[in-house]
Amino acid sequence: MAVAIAAGLAGCAALSGAHPGSVVMRATPIEEKGWIAPTEQKGYRPEPVTRPFCRVEGTIEGNIGFELWLPAEWNGRLLGAGVGGDAGIYNYVDMSRRIAEGFATVTTDSGHKATQARWMADSKARIDYEHRAVHLTATAAKALAARFYGRDVDRSYFVGCSGGGRQALKEMQNYPADYDGVIAGAPGPYMPLQSVRMLWFALQQKAKPDAALTDADWSLYEKAATAACDGDDAVKDGIISSPLACRFEPEALLCKPGQADGCLTAPKLAMLESIVAPMKDETGRVMDDGLFPGVRTRPGPPSPLLRAMWADGVYNDPDWNEDSFRQARDLAQANRIMPELRADRLSIAPFVQRGGKAILWQGWADPSTNAGPTIDYYAALARAHGGVEALGKSVRLFMAPGVYHCGGGPGADQVGGSGQRTAPGDAARDMLWALIGWVEQGKAPASLVAAKIEEGREAFTRRLCPYPQAARYDGKGPTQDAASYQCVADPALRAYMKRKSLVGS
Repeated sequence: MAVAIAAGLAGCAALSGAHPGSVVMRATPIEEKGWIAPTEQKGYRPEPVTRPFCRVEGTIEGNIGFELWLPAEWNGRLLGAGVGGDAGIYNYVDMSRRIAEGFATVTTDSGHKATQARWMADSKARIDYEHRAVHLTATAAKALAARFYGRDVDRSYFVGCSGGGRQALKEMQNYPADYDGVIAGAPGPYMPLQSVRMLWFALQQKAKPDAALTDADWSLYEKAATAACDGDDAVKDGIISSPLACRFEPEALLCKPGQADGCLTAPKLAMLESIVAPMKDETGRVMDDGLFPGVRTRPGPPSPLLRAMWADGVYNDPDWNEDSFRQARDLAQANRIMPELRADRLSIAPFVQRGGKAILWQGWADPSTNAGPTIDYYAALARAHGGVEALGKSVRLFMAPGVYHCGGGPGADQVGGSGQRTAPGDAARDMLWALIGWVEQGKAPASLVAAKIEEGREAFTRRLCPYPQAARYDGKGPTQDAASYQCVADPALRAYMKRKSLVGS
């Protein structure tokens, strides 16, 4: 178990200079209470830091930037903080919050800067983004921490969501000795296929502007599906608790003669039904399982990241015509050019055998990295590692009803994940501390308590359960209190896994 030590900051400036595998450009003692990292980045905004620490700013191999914060009062642990999207920035928010709990914290820009145009055309930056940068940063951080504190890190952990969740999976799969425990939120295990889906439906709407769906159209669909399935769990709370059991037909939204509001025109309904259905490639072959009922998605044109993936990463052509995109062909090309962008490898035995633990979590209503692929990956892991019970000794998946991408949505979304409110030392309400208890004390999390915060107050809590269990209301207690819910085996979740022939009964 990690033991807190007082290191002081006397040796901070001495870290500047070259080290094996890294160069520290600046090592600055920070003793100002309420200090905020100066930055112009828009995401992962820093918060005030109240503990004195040594701020290390460095590079690896010239292009991989990293920051390592070493607190004067250290709990013996290193925390890696992942970055989502196309990266290029630092995860200051998790660093700011967790250094207050005594963690040495480290983050990397994944090998490029957000301001770097067409970085995906650079093969080294691309490969570093796929998997190398996080690994090399972990190695450098451990060495620098050992030099600063005069002893090795006791335990190391990694937390990330979205692209940061994918980074967590890559660490577990490719570099099992880097971290003793990882948290992979909304990880999109097969990111290239997810990207194909998102680019495909954006282009479909571009080609048929009269059928293009607005944010209001998706809200209408989400609201109608929720109304149809909200009561399936015996609690009316505006949340679809069991999407697999939900039955809702979008055709109910078709405008009736003379109706103009609160409905969808025939072209829009056809577009919605096409998007939520399993996606087919240009030959008619089914490529995925579609979306769960009520799951909304991103309106508007293709995001810049999606275009860059093919224009820069795959074809290295800034003038690439996105209208030439073909699902099967371009998925194969992406897998060929960026094979490590996938994070669905099943061979995690080295991580498991050395005692590694992983918490995967996912919002059921996630519109960006959809829930289905995460569940499918977990089911495939179970099949490869002796079933759900055996896998659950090392890897557990927690599904969050009504939660969007890494947070948001009508569901309880705050449970100590990346970018979320923390509950220091509380293994029930903070998944990082649940992971620590699992790694260091052998206490596997039987459930987690997530909170919904509204106007700065805790509006309600819900119990999150290890898959394929789900929370069920006891019929007696306050419906807004997680204590009124128990984790029970969910027939719909189990049937879904059996239907896909991924695990036994």
